[in-house]
Amino acid sequence: MVDPQVARSPQLYARAAGVLYLYIIVAGTFAEVFVRGRLVDPSNAGVTAQNILNHETLFRLAASAELLHLACDVAVTVVLYLLLQVIHGPIALLATFMRFACIVILGTVAVTPFAALRLVRSAEYLTPLGSGNREALAVLAMQVHSDGYTISLMFFGFSCVALGYLIYRSTFLPRLLGVMMTIAGLCYLLNSFAQFLRLGFAAKLFPALFIPIFVAELSLSVWLFARGVRTAEFRRIAQATNSFVVHLLLLSTTARPNAFRGRCRSCFPSSVP
Repeated sequence: MVDPQVARSPQLYARAAGVLYLYIIVAGTFAEVFVRGRLVDPSNAGVTAQNILNHETLFRLAASAELLHLACDVAVTVVLYLLLQVIHGPIALLATFMRFACIVILGTVAVTPFAALRLVRSAEYLTPLGSGNREALAVLAMQVHSDGYTISLMFFGFSCVALGYLIYRSTFLPRLLGVMMTIAGLCYLLNSFAQFLRLGFAAKLFPALFIPIFVAELSLSVWLFARGVRTAEFRRIAQATNSFVVHLLLLSTTARPNAFRGRCRSCFPSSVP
C-alpha cells in the first residue's frame, strides 16, 4: 500500500513538467518569432547587422532564454519518460532519445547568435575582414542557426508522434491530448521536409502548421500544470507493470525503506540483498 502523500508524487512531477513546458513554449516563441524573425533579414546583411546592434540587449536576451529553454527541455523529457514508460517502454525510450537528439542539435547551433554578435560588433581582430564580409558572415551564422533549428524539429516531430501514441494509449491523460500531439508531430515533420526539399510553398507552410502545433503543446502543458495525471490510474498501471523506474517515482518523496526494499526485490530479485 502506497502512502497518500507518496501517491501524490506523480502529480508533483507532472505539474513541474507543465510549468517548465509553458516556459519552453514562451521562450521558444519569443526567441524565434518575435526576436530573430524580426531582426534577421537574410536578403539584406547590412540591415540585419544594424538591427542586431540596435537591439543587442533584446538579441542577447532571446539567446539566453533559449539556452534556459534547453535545460528545461531536458527535465521535461525525463519526466515524460518516467510517466509514460509504463505504457510502452521501448516507445517511451524512442520518444526520449528523439527529443534528446533535438536538444543536442539546438544546443550545438545555440552558439551561432553569439558568433553573429561578435561579427557585427567589429572587434579589432576582425578588421581585416571588412564590414561587408563581417555582415555577410553574421547572416550566414543566423542561417546556419535556422537550418539547425529545422533539423532539430524533425527529431522533435518524431518524438511528438511517439508521445502522442503513448498519451492516447494511457488512461491517466486525456486521449484527445494524444491525438493533438500526434498531429503536431506530423506538422513538424511536414515543415522540416518541406524546408529540406526547398518546396516552393515551404515559406508559407509553417504559419499554417504553427496553429495546430501551438494549440497541442499549449494544451498538454496547461493540462499537466493544472490537472496533472489521474493518480489512481497511474498507480494501478505502475503496479501492474511492476516497473522499477515507476516504483522509484511513486516512492520518491516519503517512501518507507522496507517498502522500497520489498519493491526492489520484486523488480530485481537477484540484485537486492
